[in-house]
Amino acid sequence: MPKLWNDTIEQHRRSVRDAILDAAAVITRQQGVAAVTMSAIASKTRIGRATLYKYFPDLNAILLAWHERQVGRHMHELTAIFHDGDEDPLARLDRAFEAYATMARGQDGTDVSALLHAGPHVAKARRHLRDLFRTLIEEAAEAGQVRGDMGADELALYCLGAVGAASGLKSKAAVRRLIDVTISGIKATPKKRFRGR
Repeated sequence: MPKLWNDTIEQHRRSVRDAILDAAAVITRQQGVAAVTMSAIASKTRIGRATLYKYFPDLNAILLAWHERQVGRHMHELTAIFHDGDEDPLARLDRAFEAYATMARGQDGTDVSALLHAGPHVAKARRHLRDLFRTLIEEAAEAGQVRGDMGADELALYCLGAVGAASGLKSKAAVRRLIDVTISGIKATPKKRFRGR
């Protein structure tokens, strides 16, 4: 087959796959994960159920692919912040915390979501996320902005746990307060001089 024909077929397959995943996302956002069924996706995409099964063997495969795509997008966004060299390290760290907190708030708290978060793609993303935060913390420490009495790995784990707590917060203002507290916990403080008697 000519390359152009193969590219066109592959592009069509990607479009159909994306339409299926987009439909799962819309249904989840509007009605919750429990409303995502093969019939609902077929209706939303106007793709026959038989065609759905050509792309995905079952509903779990669709939900897993959708979640993998979401995690990939989140990691891409956070990596872009990491590579933005225009800001000082602490400002980039703050932006990364805000992006991560927003992502944490957007997570669905259902059993299906918990199952999806146990997948190997999530473990890989968590390692990558910890590495990104550790590198940003190291850069901020070198600039004298972050405390130096703890290792960057420890601080990264602390920050991931602290900022991840945003999943339970209801407002952006509450998220901002959480980030401010986290930043203040890792910020370098001026050394106090010892005053003798």
